[in-house]
Amino acid sequence: MQDLQTLLNGSTLFTIVLETTPIWLAALGGAFTAQANILNIALEGMILMGAFVSIAVGAATQSATLAVLAAIVAGLALSLVFAWATLYLRADLVVAGLGINLVAEGITVYLLERLYNNEGDYQPFTFPHLWTLNLGPLANIPVLGPALQGQTIIVLIGLVLIPISGWLLYRTRFGLRVRAVGEAEDAAVAAGINPNRMKLYTILMSGGLCGLAGAQLAMATLDMFVRDMSGGRGYIALAALTFAGGNPVGTFIASLIFGAASALSDRLQLLSQPSIPTQFALMVPYVVTVVALIVAALRNRYRPRPAEATIAAEK
Repeated sequence: MQDLQTLLNGSTLFTIVLETTPIWLAALGGAFTAQANILNIALEGMILMGAFVSIAVGAATQSATLAVLAAIVAGLALSLVFAWATLYLRADLVVAGLGINLVAEGITVYLLERLYNNEGDYQPFTFPHLWTLNLGPLANIPVLGPALQGQTIIVLIGLVLIPISGWLLYRTRFGLRVRAVGEAEDAAVAAGINPNRMKLYTILMSGGLCGLAGAQLAMATLDMFVRDMSGGRGYIALAALTFAGGNPVGTFIASLIFGAASALSDRLQLLSQPSIPTQFALMVPYVVTVVALIVAALRNRYRPRPAEATIAAEK
C-alpha cells in the first residue's frame, strides 16, 4: 500500500507533464514535417543541441530569455543543415537524420571538454531560473491544478501551440499547401506550389520547436547539461507523431501517454520492493513506444487505400 501511494501521489501528474513537454514539443515539430512527407529523424540531435546551448548561453549571460532564444536558434541551425542535405543535396532522409544526431552528440561532448573541462556534464554555479506558473486559487482545480502549478513558462507555450498547430495545418492556406505537398507533390507543383520551399518551412519549424524542447529539458529542473541527456526523447517523439498520423492533437495525446510511461518508470524506481528490478523500470517507456509503433503499423496495414475507400463508399 505504501508503495502504491508512492507511485500515485499528487506529484505524479506534475512529473508526467514535466516528462511529456519536451516530447510533445519535438513531436509537434515533427508533425509539420510529417504532413510534408518528411521523416525527420534528426529530432533527437536538435533537442540535444538546444539543451546544451540553453545552459551555455544562460550561464554566460545570466538571462533565461536569451538562453531559451539561443536554444531555438541552435535547433534552427541544425534544421537548416538537415534541410540542405535532404532537399538540395538529395541525401537520404534516414541517413541525414542519423548523421545530424551523431554530429550533435559529438559537438556537445567536444564543447563540454573544451569549454568546461568535463566530458560528462556541466552545471553552472549560478543560473537564471525560468519563470514558473503560479495559478493561485486555480491550483486547487482537480487534475489540472496539481499538474500545472509550478511548471515553467515553456509548458504553457507548448499547450498553446497545440491548437495553433492544428489551426495552421487544417485551417490556413499554408497548411493546405503543406498537406498538398505531402499527399500529392506532382499535383502541388502543377498548382504552382514550390515543394522544397514548403518542406523547408516545416523543417525550420521542427528545428525551432526541438530547440525549445531542449531548453525545457535542461532548464526545467536542475539547470544543467548532461552528456546525451536527450535520452531518446526525439525517437519517442517520432513514434508519437507516427502513431497519431501527424495530427497535432493526436500527437499531443500520444506524447502524453509516452510521458506518463516515462514518469511511471521514474516512480517505479522509488518502490521499496526488490522484486521490481531497476532495469525493468527503465525500459517501460521504450516498451510502450514499441507497442504503439506496432499498433500504428497494424492500423495502417488494414486501413483502406483512398481508391478502395471511394469504391466502398460508392457501393
